[in-house]
Amino acid sequence: MSSELRLKKLRGSGGYVMATVTDEQQMKGNLGGPDLFLAPIGRLDSQKITKHFCNTCEKEFEGAPKIVFENPNEEVAENLILAEKGQYICNSCKSSIAEYREFKKQDEAGEVGSAKPLEPQNTPQQASTAPQQVAQTPKSVTQPGSATSVTSIEGRAIFDENANKVGTAKQVGIDSTQSMVLVITKEDGTEGSIPWKSIKKIGQIILLGNPETHQSGKCPNCGFGNKEGSKFCEDCGTKI
Repeated sequence: MSSELRLKKLRGSGGYVMATVTDEQQMKGNLGGPDLFLAPIGRLDSQKITKHFCNTCEKEFEGAPKIVFENPNEEVAENLILAEKGQYICNSCKSSIAEYREFKKQDEAGEVGSAKPLEPQNTPQQASTAPQQVAQTPKSVTQPGSATSVTSIEGRAIFDENANKVGTAKQVGIDSTQSMVLVITKEDGTEGSIPWKSIKKIGQIILLGNPETHQSGKCPNCGFGNKEGSKFCEDCGTKI
């Protein structure tokens, strides 16, 4: 595959950046359709970004936006870890231009199990501007790699709760609202995506439905962790 760099527009939920990317990065940023998205590519080398546009400022700026990130190492499914999450932030108004998330498996030879909901995290810490850190090769949620690969689900059949086959798993990705999704090839050959929260179980096949992640005492409304056996939430009063 060609490694030639090409200047491309990479979209985010709050704007876009103009950056030189490889063919491989273009494939990662293509979630279907003519547009390329920044989120699946992950953390780019800021020196490769020539311009950025902020929807809030309604203005294009020279150079790269600020890139901030953190490493929560949060388990979002059995054997699937949210290793890094970050944002591209406008240097002028501090609005978010795009977000990204990078995943890894604890056990590369193991299976990915029941999906879990992503919990809110604290604001990412600012990334160091040291060249040796900025120049690191970005990793992605959507393509194979030692720290981000979820290859065990690629090519697996996907069935809904009524045992109807809906397609085949392609890769894990992030949609335009920065939510985790499973990119699939539908039965008619077109590409689509399924919200990660719609996955009930991942085994030899992928089964859709409501994930079995309810915890006794956890409020379904506000998420407050009540004592086991509680009938009403101590925080908001919702019936459990």
